[in-house]
Amino acid sequence: MQNDAELFSCEPLPLNPNGFNAKATLPYGLQIEQIEQAMGSFLNFLKFINQELNRREIARLEMMLMPANFSSIVGEFMTTSIPKFCPTLAKNKYHNGHPDLVPLGMYPNDAVQHSNAGIEIKASRYLRGWQGHNPEDTWLMIFVFDSNRPHDNVPRPFRFVQVAGARLEKSDWLFAGRSATSRRTITASVTTSGYRKIMANWIYRA
Repeated sequence: MQNDAELFSCEPLPLNPNGFNAKATLPYGLQIEQIEQAMGSFLNFLKFINQELNRREIARLEMMLMPANFSSIVGEFMTTSIPKFCPTLAKNKYHNGHPDLVPLGMYPNDAVQHSNAGIEIKASRYLRGWQGHNPEDTWLMIFVFDSNRPHDNVPRPFRFVQVAGARLEKSDWLFAGRSATSRRTITASVTTSGYRKIMANWIYRA
């Protein structure tokens, strides 16, 4: 029944315990198990929210929000959760500061408008073609997930598909910009060279 499938989809699929790459290189003292703990926290959060929404006959979070907004929630949750488990990283407290995570204590109040030290976090439904706002020399970590979108007809549970990351240089980005009359958000895309760096250092695969 549709209702049974919807209720089943309220509980995200568990992480693959054998899916983490012990050989992955991570910066700033971050450990594989800390990423796993943060991912697990998001799965618990989403399960709690979606089951309560279902109990009240409200659409699941991923069915309610615009796809980009839901992706932002995944990324922001990881940015907030990783420092709870990693004592060497802090969330960048500067509004819209770059990167998302900075080395703990490096900046006053752990706030910096722009720095090359730290980790930028992205969450995406896509296995490549990742975007940012500007070409950056930065350590970029991508959390790829699969979930329903608002217009899907067949319910399916959220799952993390893969996590990967690497230090990128400005040359690993392609700046798109925009014309003087365009209202499109300024973006930069990870190029083939950046993609290869990231995928060579995969962290998790479902």
